[in-house]
Amino acid sequence: MTQSIEFWVDRAQLRTTRIVRTEIAPLAEGEVLAAIDQFAVTSNNVSYAVSGDTIGYWGYYPAAEEWGKVPVWGCANVVESRCAEVPVGDRLWGFFPMASHAVLQPGKIRDDQFVDVASHRKDLPALYNGYRRTKAEPDFLQAMEVERCLFFPLFATSWLIYDYLVDNNFFGAKQVLIGSVSSKTGFGLAQMLHSDPQVSQRVVGLTSAANVPFMNKLDCCDETVVYGDESTIDVSVPAVYVDMSGDARLTATLHHLLGENMKDSAMVGATHWEQRGDTGKLPGAKPTFFFAPAQIAKRDGEWGPGIAMMKAMTASAEVANRVKDQMTVEWVRDPQ
Repeated sequence: MTQSIEFWVDRAQLRTTRIVRTEIAPLAEGEVLAAIDQFAVTSNNVSYAVSGDTIGYWGYYPAAEEWGKVPVWGCANVVESRCAEVPVGDRLWGFFPMASHAVLQPGKIRDDQFVDVASHRKDLPALYNGYRRTKAEPDFLQAMEVERCLFFPLFATSWLIYDYLVDNNFFGAKQVLIGSVSSKTGFGLAQMLHSDPQVSQRVVGLTSAANVPFMNKLDCCDETVVYGDESTIDVSVPAVYVDMSGDARLTATLHHLLGENMKDSAMVGATHWEQRGDTGKLPGAKPTFFFAPAQIAKRDGEWGPGIAMMKAMTASAEVANRVKDQMTVEWVRDPQ
């Protein structure tokens, strides 16, 4: 039997982890075994853990009792198959556990993708059940595996937020405030807004002083504000706030500064997960969680299935090519 090495996290105490070795049970009819050879670990995965119960992220690869497997975006090879349409040797990209292996149950199979139709996933957000069969994709995409794991899921979210703002005419706002703009989803959104000649709204990024040089290199914000200097923002201009940080203090500060000029407040990430808390009643628009699958579903209904994600992937590749030379990838191979 094949042994799997898995990385588990205490769902209540995210800094508490364990390494678990298990024997993989024989595959059932219709299942495949994927050997995962690379995946990305970024602040995005912290957001998955923080919102694991709210969104359902813990449900994709269930663990025992109080433990969970934080999902990651990665690549894998099919090394065993009891599904004739997905043979051994297939190359996959998608939502995996922090582990050496994963068992999937392919359904809705096409040449370039399939959906994991395992029963425990049927009530979870469908966006994360899709797996790309990358050998059927264009060569330029096959050559971007590292960028795809690190960037594409975040930049796809960036595009969906961009589309959500455009779709709603920015709720009448004339500036977009982006918390934790140095995060990938943050600067991806900033770049997409900044690059669109049809967008006249100012892009204001909030970040730490240490990240200002990085943001200056990217040159995708009209203004960069350091945390603690929020009072320098022009509060007379109606704004929307896109929060990648999850920092309750920052959210409260911006809402109280802008007041009724805060036209929309979208919670997206939790890069500052230890600064979460109750903001109390805030002036302006009520902060609401931005749920990317909902925007996809809306556009699928308007444009046809798959078109929104195709646009998101194209935009992701464009931003990834812009910024990849600014990034240093650290490779870690030992589970400990």
